[in-house]
Amino acid sequence: MSSRISARFAALKAQGRGALIPFLEAYDPDPATSMAILRGFPGAGADLIEIGVPFTDPMADGPTIQRAGQRGLRAGATLAGTLAMVRDFRHEDDATPVILMGYYNPILSYGVERFCSDAAASGVDGLIVVDVPPEEADEIEPAAKANGLDLIRLVAPTTGDERLPRVLSATTGFVYYVAITGITGTRSATAEALAAAIPRIRAHTNLPIAIGFGVRTPEQAAEAATIADGAVVASALIETLAANLDEHGRAKPDAVRKVLDQVRALAEAVRGVRKAA
Repeated sequence: MSSRISARFAALKAQGRGALIPFLEAYDPDPATSMAILRGFPGAGADLIEIGVPFTDPMADGPTIQRAGQRGLRAGATLAGTLAMVRDFRHEDDATPVILMGYYNPILSYGVERFCSDAAASGVDGLIVVDVPPEEADEIEPAAKANGLDLIRLVAPTTGDERLPRVLSATTGFVYYVAITGITGTRSATAEALAAAIPRIRAHTNLPIAIGFGVRTPEQAAEAATIADGAVVASALIETLAANLDEHGRAKPDAVRKVLDQVRALAEAVRGVRKAA
């Protein structure tokens, strides 16, 4: 388990609350705006941060994050550029865990061992590589483990009881529970569905569990962080940023502030509820 991720979840557990994990897409809509949002996240209440690596074929992402990825790619996003963002962030923040979420092809092209070494050196703490299932973990797990990077796996409502232990045994850092069957940003799970799903995962792991896909509002984030150990909010933040771009796709002067204000509201809601002991 990586030191920053485990330390952060342990600290939050001691405080009796769950984590808020906001998401941004690297270079969306340009490197400076993306970097300003990243730098502002901790002060706005982010407990951990997830950064999407733009990719041309994002199989798990809905239209909102797909468009963010396209904006990022048009702005020149690369895997190396994303790592540079994390390096710059680490000059100011050495405590907030950073997780990269992306796909395997860019990593393969970069070179798996070189990527894991550079990611760790840049200050990345964990990886979510959507299209590398546990059965193919040998593609990246040895290099990730050698460099102290957590490999965070997705568990979905369709992950059956027979497969669940295999997925969880390959997971470190925390478990990312995909609350819905489908792509990001399309709909939300009910509290009842989440309350029924999380105990099934807890029966197989002591790792923290964060809920993502469909967590949009402060109320939903608070609910997810209470039922599980954290809430990942992605599409709702990307939509706010997208709504504050001008006709040329450039960020309006108050775009960053509006995204960070939204994170503050989410954080206030998450911090306003306590988890059961």
